[in-house]
Amino acid sequence: MEMKRSAQAERPARTARTGGAVSRGAPAGMPALCRTALSAFTLAALATLAAAGPARAQTDPRVLEIIDEVDRLMRGESSSGLMRMEIDTEHWSRALEMRIWSLGTEHSLVRVESPAREAGTATLMVENEVWNYLPNVDRTIKVPPSMMLGSWMGSHFTNDDLVKESRLIEDYDIVISHEGPRDGQDVWEFTLTPKPDAPVIWGRIEQQIRKGDRMPIWARYFDEDGTLVRTMNFSGFQVMGGRTLPTRMVMEPTDGEERTVVTYLELEFDVGLDEDFFSLRNLRARR
Repeated sequence: MEMKRSAQAERPARTARTGGAVSRGAPAGMPALCRTALSAFTLAALATLAAAGPARAQTDPRVLEIIDEVDRLMRGESSSGLMRMEIDTEHWSRALEMRIWSLGTEHSLVRVESPAREAGTATLMVENEVWNYLPNVDRTIKVPPSMMLGSWMGSHFTNDDLVKESRLIEDYDIVISHEGPRDGQDVWEFTLTPKPDAPVIWGRIEQQIRKGDRMPIWARYFDEDGTLVRTMNFSGFQVMGGRTLPTRMVMEPTDGEERTVVTYLELEFDVGLDEDFFSLRNLRARR
């Protein structure tokens, strides 16, 4: 149904989260991006929720302390920037440059700037809902639940990735599975297992961060049979927007030579955005 251009419709309505039709074990494609598409920092998304409520009974309290510290180091209330996404598949490759904006973990807007033939294509995420704008046909499409596991922008991230990273503490129990040296550096490794009846697709997630500077190193995603499905690696650590962060994220499915690489070219924090910015009107704006 076409959305009416009333003042109320221009700002997407909040809706309660539901389990949807997602089943665990289904193959999926970001973080990450994270704010998988906007920050891709899985740990930062975790930390945001950790600060909002008490530790779960099955979650190691130290985990929440660690990720809360990571959050203070890396997170801004809002952010804007420019990123490049390079997608390599078995049959084709493409590269996109995109302008990005985010507010907390539940509002984000991504707009393609190049190549010219795709400029203006955009995605809006508000809480657990996603809209896409296709400028060539001047059409706004709300992504239905049945399409949430579909590829986002043709990448190895899914629409579901855009909305689920901010729910990890709600949906998973988290423990420290390793603390100590790995490959010559001290690290923490977290293991995340789904809570009963949680609406998630992963049977297990594993994550590693460096103890020295609290930077994420990798995240591994397993199906419910324990088979590794995909890995995201973080690198290119540098100061950007006054914060040290990984500027390069590589998502690689296990079954093949394909991958998606996200590189941050510009990033600023605390840029003064509010919820009204994340509207259907701004989704359609070609600027």
